[in-house]
Amino acid sequence: MVEVNSHFRDVFLPTRGIGTGLDSQQGLRHPLGYMETTTTRAFPGDIRGQVVQDAPKVKYCLYARKSTEQDEKQALSIDSQIKEMLQIAEHDGLEIVDIRRESHSAKDSGQRPVFNELLTDLRSGRYTGILTWAPDRLSRNAGDLGSLVDLMDQKLLLEIRTYGQHFHNSPNEKFLLMILCSQAKLENDNKSVNVKRGLRMRCEMGLWPAPAPTGYLNEKRLDRKGQVIVDPERAPVMKQMFEKVANEQWSGRKVYHWLRFDMNFRSATSNKPLTLSNIYRLLQTPFFYGVFEYPAGSGNWYTGKHQPLITRELFEKTKAQLKRSDIKHEDKQFAFSRLMTCGLCGSGIVADEKWKKLAKGGMAHYIYYGCNRSRNLKCKCGYLREEALIAQLIERIGELRMDESIIKKKFDDEYARMRKFQRAFLGVNAAKTEDNEFEPRQYATHILKEGTVEEKRELLAALQSKIVLRNKKISLE
Repeated sequence: MVEVNSHFRDVFLPTRGIGTGLDSQQGLRHPLGYMETTTTRAFPGDIRGQVVQDAPKVKYCLYARKSTEQDEKQALSIDSQIKEMLQIAEHDGLEIVDIRRESHSAKDSGQRPVFNELLTDLRSGRYTGILTWAPDRLSRNAGDLGSLVDLMDQKLLLEIRTYGQHFHNSPNEKFLLMILCSQAKLENDNKSVNVKRGLRMRCEMGLWPAPAPTGYLNEKRLDRKGQVIVDPERAPVMKQMFEKVANEQWSGRKVYHWLRFDMNFRSATSNKPLTLSNIYRLLQTPFFYGVFEYPAGSGNWYTGKHQPLITRELFEKTKAQLKRSDIKHEDKQFAFSRLMTCGLCGSGIVADEKWKKLAKGGMAHYIYYGCNRSRNLKCKCGYLREEALIAQLIERIGELRMDESIIKKKFDDEYARMRKFQRAFLGVNAAKTEDNEFEPRQYATHILKEGTVEEKRELLAALQSKIVLRNKKISLE
């Protein structure tokens, strides 16, 4: 029996069961078990200058994440995760360089900005370890998991420490890490499959699998959960909307003005007026006559349990009136928009159309000009009707500075066109107007009263005076 030197025993006979490099049969730590980071220590006795491992100091980043999605409500909050892991760090004497917080789902690869910054800092050497509550806080997808394993292979990530486990750059521990993160991905995938299966079941039962469209409300009673009921306030208006398009050939824009300015119609969910695109979408939604398609474009049609608001015949008639090929989207031009300046904040002046239902029937059309508030959202410049604006311009026509050469050319072109028309169709050979008979301000007044939108804009472009609108009054600068 050979007696082992006490110093040798201290170095090479550690406690069994813990530590890399432990011989599984003899319980001895191999003297060459650690060769990467070493220091030379001198011991008294028989062993001098023995090479011994000094474990590198790991710098940790504490990463806490909570998904914003409903399916991870059971996870600890971010503050709870940080509190628990800080207690572990204090107990084990860990060096935490930074604490990173993130509220983002980990289902998709490369979509978490804070996690991407963490990977960048690991590559730069700012951290060499990660402290987190559980492996699924780091990754629920193969892409982010692969990035972590690659960093471990490159020895840039020395350790991942969770509440109950440690993962180092060893085959077994990396394999276990991949299994745990893959299990989290499997859970997400299964949840997606289960949710889709549940939605298909709801559709087969005739239940609408989404928030109720305008005109309906989601049932809140537990015994009728998942059903939609008719909205007594908005359903009659929605029915009128279909009837006006189908029977009175109303356009979508006319319906928009009717709903917003005459009916003051607002959505039940947002309490805001319906947008024009939303109105077109609703007018082409078959849910209102009792059927629906799910998912959209799948060709899977279901008969709903809800009460229809219209008949199929009315829906088809409405759809025919609103064929997308017949819808013309025009860039509406106004005579004086973007040619004037707000006198209060310096923003531009833009136009807005208004429609009003007349007592004797029909709709009245008005155009108002006001500040676009690009420089001051609270500007109180006010709005001025186009007729009042033209009247004010005519009153001050003598004060306007204008490029008479441009206006004269326009006048001559118009006069030549008139003479050509008279010769061709009336047989009249009118005498040419002399230059001294041309009065630019008289012609400008005629354009303001009788000209087209294009002619009015050309006239204002020839003005050298700057028109300023302030408190519904124009001034010249």
